[in-house]
Amino acid sequence: MKKKTLVLGASDNPSRYSYLAILKLLEFGHPVVAIGNKLTVVAGVAVSKNPLPIDSLHTVTLYLNPTNQQPYYDYILSLQPQRIIFNPGTENYILFRMAKERGIEVINACTLVMLATHQF
Repeated sequence: MKKKTLVLGASDNPSRYSYLAILKLLEFGHPVVAIGNKLTVVAGVAVSKNPLPIDSLHTVTLYLNPTNQQPYYDYILSLQPQRIIFNPGTENYILFRMAKERGIEVINACTLVMLATHQF
């Protein structure tokens, strides 16, 4: 099953995990939406600087530290994703709890490892 995924904290720097996540998500056939701190393109995916309306979103994968996630709380929750993945270094108890209270699955894991091990 293909899972539309928002990469929040996207970067066009090939050494960043968010960049690698976009590539791997596309490789596995998942539609990708990306938001980062500058307008750019990664593997054909336009990276927006601003929140976008997204229909039928399955997963939000976070590449922002907890402090930088705060302005996005309402946005993330408004998208009503089925799942939020807190990649290493992004773990955030506040957002974790807010999502759980709304019935959203939350996972502390690495998107790249999940894809590589077919657990995504």
